[in-house]
Amino acid sequence: MAKAPPAAAAAAIKDPDEAEMMLRRLTLTALLLALTGTAYAGVLPEDRADVLYHLYDGGGVEIDGPSILVRKKVGKNVSVVGNYYVDMVSSASIDVVTTASPYTEERKQWSLGMDYLHGNTTMRVNYVSSEESDYDAETFSFSVSQDMFGDLTTLTLGYALGDDLVRRSDDPAFERDLDKQTYSIGLTQILTKKLISTLNFETITDEGFLNNPYRSVRYADLGSALGYSFEPELYPNTRTSNSLGLRARYFLPYRAAIEGEYRFFIDTWGIEGHTAALTYIHPWRDFTFTGKFRYHTQTSADFYSDLFPRSEATNFRGRDKELSSLQSYTFKLKAAYEFLSDDGNDWGFLKKGKVTASVDLLHVDYDNFSDLTALAPVGTEPLYKLDADIFQLFFSFWY
Repeated sequence: MAKAPPAAAAAAIKDPDEAEMMLRRLTLTALLLALTGTAYAGVLPEDRADVLYHLYDGGGVEIDGPSILVRKKVGKNVSVVGNYYVDMVSSASIDVVTTASPYTEERKQWSLGMDYLHGNTTMRVNYVSSEESDYDAETFSFSVSQDMFGDLTTLTLGYALGDDLVRRSDDPAFERDLDKQTYSIGLTQILTKKLISTLNFETITDEGFLNNPYRSVRYADLGSALGYSFEPELYPNTRTSNSLGLRARYFLPYRAAIEGEYRFFIDTWGIEGHTAALTYIHPWRDFTFTGKFRYHTQTSADFYSDLFPRSEATNFRGRDKELSSLQSYTFKLKAAYEFLSDDGNDWGFLKKGKVTASVDLLHVDYDNFSDLTALAPVGTEPLYKLDADIFQLFFSFWY
């Protein structure tokens, strides 16, 4: 990683923004669909291999990399899965250019999992490990899904334990622990022949070093030529968040489907978020086209400020723009083409193949995070806005 010059306020800031985090969510969602199979118990996922390439470009940050996932059944009751995933990051985001120097980074992640089917019950275990130059993470997860009432209802209970280690690239002696626990419960219900819904509740508890070891906050300083100076941010060492999500999909008479979803989020830092999305899915011959619009809004954390009145003004201090109040808008287009089918015209051991491409156009308006690159007088800086493009291409093969 490229380090900041000695005169900079901090070393290179590894600061994933809304678009970068969305890329990782989208990528991991695509992988987890193959990793864990469908939401239903009682059926093991099919043997499948996925090869993915992802690219994010926006806000001075570029992230790209490949991922490979392979799933295979072992007998009638067991399915195993493995995944390797790489992020290559080149960052000159607004946080970096205002307090440090640009940097490059590579994150490698691999995972192993297993599904065990017994009657209408499916048990899943999974282990994920990721490594960066200054951040290591391990996550163990377990879930149980049970089909009930003639397979019309599926109840899923899940638990995950994360053990992370936070370091600094410019200080070999710096090491801090971060422990995470996730508790989840989900209920999927087939309401009619054309309508299916899912209700999910999740609680996440974090304890340990929760702030970024590089990021700084700014405070008013009349002795500075800029009118402000920087000091390290300081977060609480605990955080509990709760989210409730509802999703419903309705199948239209001409094979298409429409899907709506809503998610409510609240945490002990004072953030309250609302997310709504509407999706339309339309199959045509060997193609499937998807269009989606997503809207997200949130309040800021209690200890967030764009400009603190003085140094060490409060017990806790943060200026991460993702802790500020914001609104984001995302428009997604996706197309999938099935070039192999189950009609007997396969390629050797391959039974089915599909290629999928998608692009997400993201816009974020930050309500109280100033764009310091404008070099305007203190208090007159324009608010920061972010635009990003997220592209994914992956091939799936069933065998």
